[in-house]
Amino acid sequence: MLKDIVLKQKLKKEELLKSKYVDRTKEPFGKKWLDSGLIKVVLGPRRAGKSVFSLLLLKDRDFMYFDFDDEVLASEGSILTTELMKELHSAYGDVKTILFDEIQNLPAWELFVNRLQKEGYNILLTGSNARLLSMELATHLTGRHMPIELLPFDFKEFLKGKKFKIDPEYKSLPEKHGQLLNLLDQYLLKGGFPEVVVSNLDPADYLEVLFDSLLFKDVVKRHRVKFSTQISTLGSHLVNNFASLYTLNKLKQALNLKSVHTVDKYTSYLEEAYLIFSLSRYSPKSRQRINSPKKVYVVDNGFVTAKAIQHSPDKGKLMENLVFTELVKRGVKPNRELFYYKTRNDREVDFVVHPVRYSEQSNWVKKGTEVTELIQVCYESINPDVEQRETKALAEASGELDVKKLTILTWDEKREVKKDGSVIQLKPLWEWLLEKTQA
Repeated sequence: MLKDIVLKQKLKKEELLKSKYVDRTKEPFGKKWLDSGLIKVVLGPRRAGKSVFSLLLLKDRDFMYFDFDDEVLASEGSILTTELMKELHSAYGDVKTILFDEIQNLPAWELFVNRLQKEGYNILLTGSNARLLSMELATHLTGRHMPIELLPFDFKEFLKGKKFKIDPEYKSLPEKHGQLLNLLDQYLLKGGFPEVVVSNLDPADYLEVLFDSLLFKDVVKRHRVKFSTQISTLGSHLVNNFASLYTLNKLKQALNLKSVHTVDKYTSYLEEAYLIFSLSRYSPKSRQRINSPKKVYVVDNGFVTAKAIQHSPDKGKLMENLVFTELVKRGVKPNRELFYYKTRNDREVDFVVHPVRYSEQSNWVKKGTEVTELIQVCYESINPDVEQRETKALAEASGELDVKKLTILTWDEKREVKKDGSVIQLKPLWEWLLEKTQA
C-alpha cells in the first residue's frame, strides 16, 4: 500500500513541476535558506499555495516528496516511518533532500524529522496548523528551523495571476489606471486564493466550501470538537463581524455558548487554522492590552464575501482587512509589532506599527520599542466629515505616542493634510500595495 502511494505521489510531483505558476513574493527568501541545514517550515492555510511554492523552491534539484494529507493514507491508518523511508529511497534512489507535505498529520512527526535532520537530510515541511507546529518546533527543533509563512496572493501576485503588467504607464495613462482600479476592486471582493485568481470558477461557491472544509479538517477533526455546530456558528459570526471589536464574554452571550473558556478555546482553534486573526489594543501596560477588546480579521477577503450575510459589501472594512493581511504578509507580527489604538478621547486608529527587520539569529525582530507609524484606512476620504474624523484620530494619537509618520490609505487619492500640527499623508491603496517591501 505504502509503495503504491509513494509512486502515485511521485507522478503527481512530476506533473505539478511541469505546470506554470505565479511567482511568489517570498520565493527569494525561501531560496536563501534552502542549503542552510535548517529545517524549512512553510506555514499557512490550505489552498494558499504552500505545496506548489515548496515544489518550485526545489525544482532545480533532486528531492523526494511525500504528502501526509493523502486520502488513501488516511483510510489505512498510521504508517511506520522506517517503512516510509525505505519506499521513498526505493522510488528516488540516493537522495538526501525531502519535502513532506502537511506534516502535522503524522503523529510524533517532530521526533521523526529531528532524527532525519541528524542523519544529514535537507528537509522542507509544509503545515496548516500554526500553533501546533510552532509549539512542537519550539520544543523539539529549537534554533534548527526556519519558518516561512505563506498566505493567499498579495496584490502583486494577484496582478501576475491576472497577467496585468506592472509598469510606469499605470500611473500616467487613464485606461491603465482604470484597469488597475478594476483589478483592485476584484481583489478587494474576491481575495487572493490562487485557484480563485487563475481559474474561472465561482469564487463565492468555492470559498464557502473551502472555509467549511478547513473548519472541519483543521478545527473540528483535529481538536475532536464535540459540538461542531457551535464552533461553526462562532466562525461564521466572526467572519460576519470582521474588522470589528469583540470580547470573549460578548461572544459567549451572543452565541449562547457554555463558558468564556469555551469561546477562548474555540477562537484559538480558528486562529491556529489560519481562518482568523485577533489584534490587541496598543498600550505600554500589559493589563490594558490583555483586558481590552480585540479586533478580528479574516485571512482572506474572499471568505468575507462568501460567508458574510450582507446586502452590499462594506468596502471600508474590506480595505481595512486587506491592509491588515498585507502587513502580516510583509512579516509584521500581530500583537508583537502590530496593534490597534484608542486615544484618550476614545478615537480609534486602525494600525500601530513597529518596524521589523530580518535577523538570522532570531527571525523577525524589532529594531526598537518605539512606535514608528500610524495607519488609518479610509474608503470615503473625499467625504469632509469622514476626513475630519480620521485625521483627528491620527493627530491625537501622534501627540500621545510621539509618532511623526502618519498615513491614511485611501481608495485612489494622494495628497498631504495638516491637522493640529501633524502632517498626514493620504496615499492610494494600490500604490501602497505595490511598494517594494522585504519579503
